[in-house]
Amino acid sequence: MSSVVFGEEIMDRLRERHPRFHETCYFFVLSALHYVLERLPEPRHISGRELAEGVRDLAIERFGPMARTVLEYWGVQSTADLGEMVFALVDAGILLKQEGDAPEDFRDVFDFEEAFERNYPWGAARR
Repeated sequence: MSSVVFGEEIMDRLRERHPRFHETCYFFVLSALHYVLERLPEPRHISGRELAEGVRDLAIERFGPMARTVLEYWGVQSTADLGEMVFALVDAGILLKQEGDAPEDFRDVFDFEEAFERNYPWGAARR
């Protein structure tokens, strides 16, 4: 994966405009974008739903049962928060959007409690 380098000016702007999101999470969202894209048969624009699901899947893969805790520590408590972050990256010139893309595309894609606790991949083994 190629690395993304944010200039300090961009990080300062993101911190100022969206102080509740930890800067590490912006890099995680970009990693999730790459994670989704590399699983496609050919590159294409992905939807907000696809990216949100990619964040969920990558978080579970990387952080296991701590996925929800890590995301919440970074300030992300819902898929709507992911939309806010993505569009902050669009505003900063890091990501591009297509006509019709909107932060609302990320709203209610999945419930954090359900995805990271009730339906956690190993959850069935505990029951």
